[in-house]
Amino acid sequence: MRMSPLTLLLVALPLCAQLKEIPTTQKDQQSLAVTIYNENLALVKDTREVRLPKGEVALAFQEVSVQIRPETALLRDITHPEGFWVAEQNFDFDLLTPQKLLDKYVGEKVGIITTQREDNGKTVEKREEALVLATNSGTVLQFPDRIETSYVGRIVFPKVPENLRARPTLVISLNSPVAATQKLELSYLTGGLAWRADYVANLASDEKTMDLSGWVTLTNTSGVAYPNAMLQLVAGDVNRVQERRGGYQIDGMAVGAMKAAAPQMKEESLFEYHLYTLDRPTTVKADQTKQVALLSASNIPVRKEYLLRGESYYYQGSYGEIDAKLKVGVYVEFDNREANHMGMPLPKGTVRVYKRDSEGRAQFIGEDAIDHTPRNETVRLKLGDAFDVTARRKQTDFKSLGAIGKYHYNFETAFEVELKNAKKEAVTVSVLEPIYGDWEIIQESHPHTKESAGAAKFKIAIPAEGSTKLTYRVRTKW
Repeated sequence: MRMSPLTLLLVALPLCAQLKEIPTTQKDQQSLAVTIYNENLALVKDTREVRLPKGEVALAFQEVSVQIRPETALLRDITHPEGFWVAEQNFDFDLLTPQKLLDKYVGEKVGIITTQREDNGKTVEKREEALVLATNSGTVLQFPDRIETSYVGRIVFPKVPENLRARPTLVISLNSPVAATQKLELSYLTGGLAWRADYVANLASDEKTMDLSGWVTLTNTSGVAYPNAMLQLVAGDVNRVQERRGGYQIDGMAVGAMKAAAPQMKEESLFEYHLYTLDRPTTVKADQTKQVALLSASNIPVRKEYLLRGESYYYQGSYGEIDAKLKVGVYVEFDNREANHMGMPLPKGTVRVYKRDSEGRAQFIGEDAIDHTPRNETVRLKLGDAFDVTARRKQTDFKSLGAIGKYHYNFETAFEVELKNAKKEAVTVSVLEPIYGDWEIIQESHPHTKESAGAAKFKIAIPAEGSTKLTYRVRTKW
């Protein structure tokens, strides 16, 4: 009799349940490779040796990530690829716990064992059968002669239900071409694995050089360990489809390694990204944060800058005294070049800077975040605001020169910026003025450079324990 398509579908659906199940655990593991992206994504390649019978079988691939994306799973037979095929796969993530085991037995009979003391002082165990009626707000048991909600004793279950597993398991129905031990590789994408870069910089006493160390911080919340794994990191912005339930986006990193004696990662190009490989296997345990050495470099030349940054609205009206005391920012920067003992791409991360005091103790002096920094680019860090270098700004003149046409206006504005230095050595402060519209400085006490179409920059030398005044007049059209 010929079966209808619907009958064929119904026969095929429970395929995994019908086939003989062959389990495989991490004990069968031959190799493990983990490629981690930033922000909760990783590619896992798990290779195991499993003895399979010939024909159709259900392979229970245990100890996969709890956060596996089953639709990305791909199983390959490396030993006998010809004749090997996969028909169906199911991810069983309903894990075994005492409560879940009890929940699965609602409507089924279990054994209840209680301990009783006899007249002679001996204790004996008594076993009864009971039907589990409910477990949602407490356990309700029906005995042959009564119903109990509070019972004394322990529950005995005849078996573990097939849909309840002790470990996250991917059950794959497949066809094995031969009866033999075969090398199988399962690859899949998973959440719960992320990495970031952290840096520690030690600034020299003369503030002209620094030493830099880098670390990769790995976080594993995927629910499973990755023993002796080959660890790789992908740098770059990898596009991903946004999921309807909020979704997520990979924030790629460019990871670098320095020429140094410390352990470092090997870098290679991969499409439009960079792939970095740790030079040794490492174990990432479940629910663990792990740090791995990334880079180390010494005597990197640095430049220090005091910067007073203005605002574009200063030139659009009459303000009088802008502020009694303005903060002067302190920056250090260095070039990521081979000539400076650097020259490899740096990952996005946080740089924390230290300097030794007069007693030789390292003191924290500031931190800043950096973005992906390719070779031959400049890294600039704001460490804080100067204590002994201050500024005062006031507007000394403002006048309108009238309208130009229907939409354009001419203004002329004059400013005085007083810079003070309480240090015992002279300093130079950069004054950066973002100026709105079409502008021209028509009078100035110190020369400026045009940093961009909308910014002028003055470099002002201030003597030790002294002050300097910057004055200038600007004409704007907007």
